[in-house]
Amino acid sequence: MAKKKNKFVSAFEQFGRSFLLPVSVLPGAGIIKGIGTAFSNSNTLKMFPVLKNDIVQFIMKFLIVLGDTAFNNLPIIFAVGVAVGLAKREKGSAALSGLLGFIVLHYVLNFLLVQSHKLVDTSKLSSNEAKLALSNAMQTKVLGIQTMDLSVFGGIIVGIVVYFVHKWAVKVQLPTVIGFFSGPRFVPIATIVIMSAVATGLFFVWPPVQKGISVLSIFILKSGPIGTFLYGLVERALLPFGLHHGLNWPVRTTELGGAWEIGGQRVVGTINAYLASLADPNVQHVDPSITRFNGGKFVYFMFGLSGAAYAMYKTADEKKRKVVGSLLFAAAGTSFLTGITEPIEFTFLFVAPILYVVHAFLAGSALFVMHMLGAGVATPTGHGFINWVIYGVLQGPKTAWWLVPIVGVVYFFIYYIVFRFMIVKFDLKTPGREDSDEVKLSNKHEARAKLGVEIATIGKEEPKATDITVAGDDEVMETVQKTPEGIRKQATELIKAHGGPDNIEAVDACITRLRINVKDKSVVDQERITTKLGAMGFAESDMQMQSIYGSHANVLKMEIQDMLGMEE
Repeated sequence: MAKKKNKFVSAFEQFGRSFLLPVSVLPGAGIIKGIGTAFSNSNTLKMFPVLKNDIVQFIMKFLIVLGDTAFNNLPIIFAVGVAVGLAKREKGSAALSGLLGFIVLHYVLNFLLVQSHKLVDTSKLSSNEAKLALSNAMQTKVLGIQTMDLSVFGGIIVGIVVYFVHKWAVKVQLPTVIGFFSGPRFVPIATIVIMSAVATGLFFVWPPVQKGISVLSIFILKSGPIGTFLYGLVERALLPFGLHHGLNWPVRTTELGGAWEIGGQRVVGTINAYLASLADPNVQHVDPSITRFNGGKFVYFMFGLSGAAYAMYKTADEKKRKVVGSLLFAAAGTSFLTGITEPIEFTFLFVAPILYVVHAFLAGSALFVMHMLGAGVATPTGHGFINWVIYGVLQGPKTAWWLVPIVGVVYFFIYYIVFRFMIVKFDLKTPGREDSDEVKLSNKHEARAKLGVEIATIGKEEPKATDITVAGDDEVMETVQKTPEGIRKQATELIKAHGGPDNIEAVDACITRLRINVKDKSVVDQERITTKLGAMGFAESDMQMQSIYGSHANVLKMEIQDMLGMEE
């Protein structure tokens, strides 16, 4: 039974990770659009009249258009991105098939709407009237095609269908006469046929599904602050297993997160609605229901986890504080500035799992409090200081950005007091409180015993990981992020630590984790990965080994793939 559960979790995790490729476009596009809206909104122009210069405003409007190219085309980005993210090989064929499948989907839906006389005629309507008529009929225009409004779900569906078609068709060998079309070349052909059938099915199935989503969306919106708290709690609880992506992005980009009328247009998804609110000069204050799942994250990403780190530092043995502080403060600083929380969260997750439970509840409460206070600040991704300035401070009073530091300082002390009390009261072996002289975190077997789970266990993190300087024959990390030679040497050692080339089946990476699938996990040297090869943490999900390297993970992925001759 456990084996089936592992497969389900692994599949869901893979599905969630496939979102990383399409959403990786959003931070850059969001920053570009954020700067454009920040320096062109009416509040900013009143404060700084010099910005009313025609050339400056032309540039700002140009930046907004650039940002909109991503946010207005999320469905097709997801169609291609999910297909590529799920495909294990011949990713070029998967990308082409994802694009082709998306176009087929909407051309077939348009054809069926015309033939069934359900296509809304907007030729004699004004722009606003046409938008309203299309919205009421659950129709929209995609790439100039009038079709059913599937929103981002359409792209996700295409990506998943193309993945299964690709997985089967890429292995098909056609008769010699038409053998040229075998393998990767057969995938787009098969996609056209199968996607047309899927589109026909969606024509009949989607209307009731859409109504169900709308009902669920209304339920989520009406759940109020309690629903906000539960979302924050569950989202943090899913993080250790890599399943939080599957929760976050449907809420941020589809109707599951809600639907709002902004500037005369119906906008779905919390991030889409937030950016539309920033761009609309008539919006004086961003609706807190838009930012309810987002704004509170600034509080615990920037301040709460810093308080937790300080509590662990203050409760460490005085002789070990210097070593402990180098790890904890670096991790806390990363979380504060960029919103990358995994180093600090994984520091205490399995060493003292009760602290992570407390953290999950406090995270949910932060979302609850910010929702109750009417905070209107959010970001497409990365809830750190940088994005808080761009998406909050620079957008003016409509975001109520000042609530973040006010509530944040309170949460810094809440986290500090609660964590310090728990650590001292229950004598938790956080960094620097171990019985041995060596500063270390508990291993994966101890973690499993504490949590009683087998699906995914996080092992240990070595405080010296942030120094990435080791001694003796294992000195492979000294210049790893400075020279190609250092990176290649580290990649070579990681291959050895995972049992050699013959034991490695696949290599991938998300934002912070290097993910290597192996045939035999008993030969993986976790101890070496965390103590000698610079990993800030280690996770095991079935046969996938996950090493936390921060933004360096993707660099290592590409280097290892090149060395092993693996395709993307």
